[in-house]
Amino acid sequence: MAAFLSSIKERVSITGQPLWRPKLIRKKFLIFSILFVVLILAPIVLNQYYNYLLKSRSTQESFQIFIIKPGQPIAQIAKNLEKAGLVKNALAFRLLVAQMGIAKNIQYGDFRLSPNKTSREIAQELTHGAIDVWVTLPEGMRVEQQADLIESKLKVSSNDKYQFDKKEYIKLAQEGYMFPDTYLIAKDAAAKDIVERLRQTFDEKVAKNLLVTSSGLSEDEIVILASLIEKEAKSDEERSTIAGILLNRVDVGMALEVDATVSYAKGYDSANNTWWIRSAASPAQTDYFYYLHDSKGQIHYAKTVEEHNKNIQDFL
Repeated sequence: MAAFLSSIKERVSITGQPLWRPKLIRKKFLIFSILFVVLILAPIVLNQYYNYLLKSRSTQESFQIFIIKPGQPIAQIAKNLEKAGLVKNALAFRLLVAQMGIAKNIQYGDFRLSPNKTSREIAQELTHGAIDVWVTLPEGMRVEQQADLIESKLKVSSNDKYQFDKKEYIKLAQEGYMFPDTYLIAKDAAAKDIVERLRQTFDEKVAKNLLVTSSGLSEDEIVILASLIEKEAKSDEERSTIAGILLNRVDVGMALEVDATVSYAKGYDSANNTWWIRSAASPAQTDYFYYLHDSKGQIHYAKTVEEHNKNIQDFL
């Protein structure tokens, strides 16, 4: 018992306070310091670093053209901006766009940007500062439909350089030669400029030897024939045969009797990596004058109207 009391006395200071209390206080202070750093200082430091990442990458004004393609997600846009040296950090830029709530307002097209702009300034520029606008012209459109589509893409409130004349486009456009594709069109493009651009694309993508045929058809007639084949056929083999059938009808003075009256052919079938015009220029030699597709899409040919009527009864 005496030994126990002696040990207690050793743990008591002159003031009567336990000697281990300072250690407990130091431990609590350490825990408090850690919590202070984690809960108070860390967010401040992270916020300062985040703001640093949003600052401009350079003090020098040097412009470059940055392109955003249709359907490109904001994550890819941010990566491309970082790769181009226009922003410091892709993730920080994505967080900024989300914070600003402008993700849906970012335009497609090309932009004239400089690394001396902050990420916020660049983000705002992407919502209205496109130099050119992406315009996709699907196959099978009449020139009037193309004119409407081009007008809808260019005639927007953010385009103060608009000068496209729809009536002029319809007047100048060559039906069948306005190549359907996806284009970057300048906001201040005139109808004449766009017509020339589409015709030039046709000339570049449709080889001249495809517009020469032993059938004696002119270039214009081949394009017209190709436009009919586009909707009538479902495969390369069918296209060539149907081209031959239509030419047989022309040779004997028959009416074409083709339901498909689309304005013009797409020309290039990306799925099969081939030119539809090729079928029009190189029709198959055939004795058939008639054809039809059944409910399953299978084609049936006939040499005479009697055979054709029987196919109608059997397959339709």
